[in-house]
Amino acid sequence: MLQESDDKNGAFQRNYHGKLGFISLGANLPLGKDSPQKSIETAISRLQARDLVIRAQSRFFATPCFPPGAGPDYVNAAIAVDWLGAPEALLQLLHEVEAEFGRERDQRWGMRTLDLDLIALGAQVAPDDTTWRRWRDLSLQEQMQLAPDQLILPHPRIQDRAFVLVPLMDIAPDWVHPVLGRSVAEMTADLPAADVADVKPL
Repeated sequence: MLQESDDKNGAFQRNYHGKLGFISLGANLPLGKDSPQKSIETAISRLQARDLVIRAQSRFFATPCFPPGAGPDYVNAAIAVDWLGAPEALLQLLHEVEAEFGRERDQRWGMRTLDLDLIALGAQVAPDDTTWRRWRDLSLQEQMQLAPDQLILPHPRIQDRAFVLVPLMDIAPDWVHPVLGRSVAEMTADLPAADVADVKPL
């Protein structure tokens, strides 16, 4: 794990030059001879090679596939990045790197060789608070059927997903959700203990 501060998030927050973004990484299918963990490690290197400044990286975690029984367990991690541009440009970069790893967006919540999700960018709420809340409040059935045609920030499911929050605990436990007003540590504590326990360090 990388952490650029002597006082937890204080210096870490002060030292970045753009907006501090968080990216969740996951994979549960091998790519050629590479394991899911190796694919994630390589993807991080590819992002750095394309001038994305990575400020912190979590440990790797094993996570049960969601929905249960949909495939092999996932390897998950999180990174904090320094980003000066528009959030859509960062999302495009993530999609380009995913494509290099054979990712095809033809099945929602399907098995994948690489998944790069833009979780948050600074305190930005996009496109607006009302739209964010509408996507946050979808039923599980609606979540499985619907995908937004625009970038929603923060990711509307952060607060529900241990496989996102537990890696974020490594790098930004004090980051506060700009709509919910809850820190990563508080959102993690709000989850069922069994969900958190299922996310195991590798």
